[in-house]
Amino acid sequence: MGEVTPAVFAIDGGNSKTDVLLVGADGTVLSEVRGPGVSPQRIGVGPCLDALAGMAEEALVRAGLPLEPPFARHTAACLAGADLPREERELRDAVAARGWSETVVVDNDTFALLRAGTDDGVGVAVVCGAGINCVGVAPDGAVSRFPAVGRISGDWGGGSFLAHEALWWAVRAEDGRGPGTELRTAVADHFGRPRVFDVVEALHFGEIPDADVLGLCPVLFEVAAEGDQVAAGLVERLADEVGQLATVTLRRLGMLAEPAVVVLGGGVLSGAGRRLVPGIHRRCAEVAPKVEIRVAEAAPVVGAGLLGLDRIGAGEEAKRRLARTLPPGGTSRAVD
Repeated sequence: MGEVTPAVFAIDGGNSKTDVLLVGADGTVLSEVRGPGVSPQRIGVGPCLDALAGMAEEALVRAGLPLEPPFARHTAACLAGADLPREERELRDAVAARGWSETVVVDNDTFALLRAGTDDGVGVAVVCGAGINCVGVAPDGAVSRFPAVGRISGDWGGGSFLAHEALWWAVRAEDGRGPGTELRTAVADHFGRPRVFDVVEALHFGEIPDADVLGLCPVLFEVAAEGDQVAAGLVERLADEVGQLATVTLRRLGMLAEPAVVVLGGGVLSGAGRRLVPGIHRRCAEVAPKVEIRVAEAAPVVGAGLLGLDRIGAGEEAKRRLARTLPPGGTSRAVD
């Protein structure tokens, strides 16, 4: 490959994983790298940027390009943990100080999902991975967002939250403070322990890392699918919450009566929670009858790349070329 200056350094930085792309001005993917989660709320701004720098270096090596900055025209960084304007400003300044590119935009990772699942970045995106969040962009460019910093900002849901709820109900079923539920057996079996109490003890003493609790989220969906009332209640509550996030956003943006796309993504909604999609559609259609629900099939980092191409004024063919790097079926799958 001859020496090329990448047009876009695209970043989708999540809580559990991070994807980066170097994209040429013609939409060609020059290299791609996957690394660990880099949420600055969890690891700090400095370590977040250090981790991204390491991934950038690896991407440049894979592309056969020199390591000296600036190595791109524009950086499009979509990061979990960029939830509030103050955080976005701090992260934008920190990224700009690294000198990776001539211009920098830092957005929340929900913007990458929305752009990956639509042709123009207009609509609503609800992401449910380790956490839960939502963004909406109207045809006139108006934006609707939520703080999305946990219970203190009114949040309910997300893989980590649901996993801990599953553990909570299992504990109370075992000690008699709550109703019986098959979560009691499923939680103990998941960790290979005879009782839920043994799981609690192992978590307390650090013998089971707290991060491993996240593995209970798919267990919750399995138990719910078998008809357990407690588990099914939690799953239905998640569908309610996703539907509410989407419809509140559509209402805020004045999009209830018009055709509108709602893109669903994140590890929960694209994995075990995919079975919730018909129910989410039904909830949304009650107040927005022309709504279309899509489960994003594209990697959100492609959405970050498309946002970057939008920003530098790349042509439509370049954007189509980047989109064609996705699996068959396009950027998203419509759900009736």
